[in-house]
Amino acid sequence: METDWIAKWARYSPSKTVVTDNHTQSELTYSQLDNLANYLGQKLTTLGIEKGDRVVILAEFRIELVVLFAVALKKGIILVPLNYRLSTREIDHLLGDSSPSAIFFEQQFRHLLDTGLQSTSIDHLFDLDVLSSELDIISNQIFSGENVEMDERDPLFILYTSGTTGFPKGAIYTYKMAFWNAINTQLRLDITSEDRTIICMPPFHTGGWNVLLVPFLFQGASFMLVRKFDAFQVLGLLEEQKTTIFMGVPTMLKMMADSSNFHNVSLHELRYMVVGGEAMPLPLIETWERKGIPIRQGFGLTEVGPNIFSLHQDDAIRKIGSIGTPNFYVDVRLVKSDGKDALENEEGELWLRSPTSTPGYWQNSAATEEAFVQDWFRTGDVLVKDSDGYYYVKDRIKNMFISGGENVYPTEVEKFLQTHASISEVAVIGVADDKWGEVGKAFVVCSHEKFLSEESILDFCAGNLAKFKIPKHYVFLEELPKNATGKIDRKKLRNLLI
Repeated sequence: METDWIAKWARYSPSKTVVTDNHTQSELTYSQLDNLANYLGQKLTTLGIEKGDRVVILAEFRIELVVLFAVALKKGIILVPLNYRLSTREIDHLLGDSSPSAIFFEQQFRHLLDTGLQSTSIDHLFDLDVLSSELDIISNQIFSGENVEMDERDPLFILYTSGTTGFPKGAIYTYKMAFWNAINTQLRLDITSEDRTIICMPPFHTGGWNVLLVPFLFQGASFMLVRKFDAFQVLGLLEEQKTTIFMGVPTMLKMMADSSNFHNVSLHELRYMVVGGEAMPLPLIETWERKGIPIRQGFGLTEVGPNIFSLHQDDAIRKIGSIGTPNFYVDVRLVKSDGKDALENEEGELWLRSPTSTPGYWQNSAATEEAFVQDWFRTGDVLVKDSDGYYYVKDRIKNMFISGGENVYPTEVEKFLQTHASISEVAVIGVADDKWGEVGKAFVVCSHEKFLSEESILDFCAGNLAKFKIPKHYVFLEELPKNATGKIDRKKLRNLLI
């Protein structure tokens, strides 16, 4: 199977800039990227690091990570990007689980390795700043190399999921998945080699790699890496770089909409923004629509895709709140608790079958077996489909709670509360109740310089939500806890001693 896309584009468009590192202002053409990957691939082979060996990344997104990806396409190493916001104990567990042959790290995260037990048994630790200097020195030399033969089922990544119910599971991401996800993405988003984007999602998340970066490399397009998201800065870069497509989570888009330069920047080159990670609040979609930027709501998950559903930008208002329709090479079922397929407007668990589906979890056969029914991947997400064939996310099964015998999906309640002019952010969880079994507890962030009382929220809900859906308890916070990808951290909410 031909996997070396970089070598192909180095031949087709050798002098075209593929990646720019905003932090260092360094950049690589496709020819330079291919050449440096040949060099680094030779070096790793000399050290005995071969196809199938795991290579851990503990760093923010930087240009050397793209070189490592190009090495993987040539040599078959498996990239294991780890979340640098984890504790030493958690990092140590993941090192033990993945058993890497090498670690590429930044000095700012070296402390996560120094006190762990597993890192002492790993032969090769590479400081990325040292590697960066090394690559600069040899950048004018020409290197070639022989690629290993690859099978489409070979792993390209091990991507550890967020681990909201314990230690993360390592989802295996194969070359087959990368190829078909790139095809699906290109077909639905109309990506061409002339497109430009900015990547500011973290490298330990499938959204950082596989929503746009890998499909852009497949297509021969260009991108800029931004190591840390800053709303003011990113808005300026979107204008400066004449960005054509951008992907972010709702938290990012809200911060940009609230930024002081939001109304001043000109984004006429930007066709649309792709949104994923969680549901986009409806008022925020309308704010960007008034700016002239349609929101392209998407939906996916680490184990499948991740680009599974897409709502065309022309439908952003007409089908507001929908995740759209399945991408080309994706089969979908909504399955009810009785095992039957849901009808229109009936809730069902989302099951997926696609060439973009993971073969399973790394060294975790029990979790793999639990996730699949034959060749269907059970997502744990509750969706409905309307009469036009558009899909809507109701909630995660694990977030659902039962109040007085009725199923309550927090996302539905949150979407309604977010329409209140004085509510900036809100999250709802189920808590124990002597009378009803469980009731809702809402964590509310008020809009800037606005005050909101519990009584006013109850008045707002009355007549608009079924009584069993209206949260019984309210907590007002300055901000909601979020994980590294911008999603609300419901586990932390549950642990708040309030």
